[in-house]
Amino acid sequence: MGREDQIEEREVLDSIFPDEITDISETEYRISITLDIPDDEEEPPVMLLTVRYPEEYPDKAPLLEISTPQNAAPHEYLNLADDKAELLQGLEATIEESLGMAMVFTLVSALKDAAEQLVLDRKQAAVKAHEEAVLAAEREENKKFHGTPVTPETFIAWRASFLKEMEEIRIKEEEDRLAELKKARVKEPVKLTGRQLWERGLAGGVVEEEGDDDGISIEDIRKLKLEES
Repeated sequence: MGREDQIEEREVLDSIFPDEITDISETEYRISITLDIPDDEEEPPVMLLTVRYPEEYPDKAPLLEISTPQNAAPHEYLNLADDKAELLQGLEATIEESLGMAMVFTLVSALKDAAEQLVLDRKQAAVKAHEEAVLAAEREENKKFHGTPVTPETFIAWRASFLKEMEEIRIKEEEDRLAELKKARVKEPVKLTGRQLWERGLAGGVVEEEGDDDGISIEDIRKLKLEES
């Protein structure tokens, strides 16, 4: 009964995949599966599913192998050398549910859907990663125009820096003020007018010239006294 079921299924598959199925032996054949990827600019990826019937099929699972056509162009989001184990494992539940029945068409459909979803997931992840990178770059660019956001931490740091700067300015101003006071203590010799000298009894023969507001200095008077003595 197993062989009869195999022959009947093989004839049905011929009508479904007239151009995609190729016999390898009486119990083994290969089906070419072209994936449909929406908005994909690359050449559609193609998988080859090799099916071999064990003697007890369909009561026993068929032997399956996935490969790529020879010289097929690599696809950005599908690499069967890495992905075939995952894809075959994904068929195990369908095989268990289909034991006792012809299942190859069901397996081809499930494999095609799983591979297409795998490609779409990776493509969407790549698009999302690109969008996030663009947004991150825009945020960095906007920082130049909006400055650094104020947080409690940044405000505390700014306040400490501001108070330190104000204290340094206060110390500098105090030092400058003390320097000015010190300089003010060293005064220029005081010059007195002739009248002031006469009133203080310091004239000593010195006569103030009319209209002379500058007078003479105390130092000049001391010299005059030394000469008189």
